[in-house]
Amino acid sequence: MVVILFRYFLFFAGLVCFGLGNAIAVKVKHVGLHPWEVLNVALYKHFGLSIGTWSVICGLVLVIVSFIADRRYINIGTFLNALIIGPVMDFFLWLDILPHATNTWLDYLILLSGIIITGIGGGMYVAAGIGAGPRDGFMLSISDKTRLSVSQARMIVESFVLIIGLLMGGPVFIATFIYTFIQSPIFQRSLKGFKILVEAMNKKNKKNTPRSVVM
Repeated sequence: MVVILFRYFLFFAGLVCFGLGNAIAVKVKHVGLHPWEVLNVALYKHFGLSIGTWSVICGLVLVIVSFIADRRYINIGTFLNALIIGPVMDFFLWLDILPHATNTWLDYLILLSGIIITGIGGGMYVAAGIGAGPRDGFMLSISDKTRLSVSQARMIVESFVLIIGLLMGGPVFIATFIYTFIQSPIFQRSLKGFKILVEAMNKKNKKNTPRSVVM
């Protein structure tokens, strides 16, 4: 029970970190955003609502498509991911406590902090093992159906998303093209570290569980 509670705590903490990191990045969006956020900002500029709301809508659309294509990658964690990160991002933007754009080189440091936080948050919620995010599930579904590698599927999908966002006037700049290269190694280290932590909790829990008496 303790391990399950810890995993859910890790999962939700990771989602909050991911939403916070995205919100920080949006504050300096003129230097470039991740392709999915480029699309969310473009949709917000054209149709209103909020950036977080569009994140939820896009996430749910991907959940539906993935469910039709291959429901193996859809579970409660996928829905929670789609529904929580966007509102968390909107909440931090609404609080207006995050650093504002300075239109100087400092904006790149602000963006870097956002990328680091999303990388750590992503590692946390994936290590929890509650479920893949809607975008990850979509990539896995495409990979299975087309026999592309996951990285190839991700590259194709994110390129397509980026083109749509760019055509709609989304914030594409230098950071857009290096975002993933910075975030991925941070995510991998975070995932490895938190997986070790979860495994240690599992071992400790098994050790402390009293053995049943054999009659």
